[in-house]
Amino acid sequence: MRVLAAMSGGVDSAVAAARAAEAGHDVTGIHLALSRNPASYRSGARGCCTIEDSNDARRAADVIGIPFYVWDLSERFHADVVEDFMDEYAAGRTPNPCLRCNEKIKFAAVLDRALALGFDAVATGHYAQLRTGADGLIEMHRATDAGKDQSYVLGVLDQDQLRHSLFPLGDTPKSEVRAEAARRGLLVADKPDSHDICFVADGDNAGWLREKLGERAPNHGGPIVDDATGAELGRHEGTYGFTIGQRKGLRIGRPAPDGKPRFVLDIEPVTGTVRVGPHARLAVDHLAGIRPRWCGTVPTRLAGPEVTVQLRAHGREHRAEVTVTGDEVAIDLLDSAHGIAPGQAAVIYDGTRVVGSATISATRRAADHEGVR
Repeated sequence: MRVLAAMSGGVDSAVAAARAAEAGHDVTGIHLALSRNPASYRSGARGCCTIEDSNDARRAADVIGIPFYVWDLSERFHADVVEDFMDEYAAGRTPNPCLRCNEKIKFAAVLDRALALGFDAVATGHYAQLRTGADGLIEMHRATDAGKDQSYVLGVLDQDQLRHSLFPLGDTPKSEVRAEAARRGLLVADKPDSHDICFVADGDNAGWLREKLGERAPNHGGPIVDDATGAELGRHEGTYGFTIGQRKGLRIGRPAPDGKPRFVLDIEPVTGTVRVGPHARLAVDHLAGIRPRWCGTVPTRLAGPEVTVQLRAHGREHRAEVTVTGDEVAIDLLDSAHGIAPGQAAVIYDGTRVVGSATISATRRAADHEGVR
């Protein structure tokens, strides 16, 4: 089988490429150039957009003994991931750019090009497992290493994409992957994992958005108000710098009426208002989802002890009941979640199997539903 191995420059993708080659596949390595000027996004070795990463990937391909190329997808990445990130924050939502990158870049642009060039599959270093179900469909399951499981950010993949994907690391703990890299002579064996958003320097989302949005920002300041009383507690420099559930960086000028810590409850870009309240007000028990992506058969209703949703990349699972009506997904949480924002992804599981995902468009506070304030 002809396999295109996406090599980010990290240890995981290097070992995945090596395993694919060792399995007898005809493997070609590629590195994705996601910025024409990598330093404009991030410098150092924490992301996947740097010159250092490209060099690390090339050296790994040389050790493995496979051809290696760099594909320039910078324009597509900027349009589909970076611009989407800015637009979502400007609208008061909280996007996950890693899901968008997997959907639009790694398993759309890359896979489409790979198939057009005669490759049979794309291999990546993601931690997830693929199995063939009793119905013949390809199922995606959580990785063996729960601490490294990345099925959440792959919940946007459909059946056709799964049929042309390889995840060679899904059954291996990360510690063993590093040890294997060292045995293979891969210099990235001890390279730190990437963190934060690859194109945001130092992880300072608010500062990066302030610089990049400029006059596109919906506002450049406004009040921070107590949700219960309407009292102004402070001022801010732009609603795009906040996300629901945030506590740090509020710069509240005076204590809340009850003296308790305050968290962001709501963001209103049009008026420039950020509403804050106590932690208990962050609890939600119902989610509305749009733009669903299904890994296999489209469900109509999911219920039972094995049905859960995950709402953050490394967050806990929540027991849920899911109802699907066309392109709308209603999720009732059997145990409430805190700090969930529109724009985030809800990835639906049946046991360890990923059923699909949806973008959260609205939430319902548990306190409001119960008539408690």
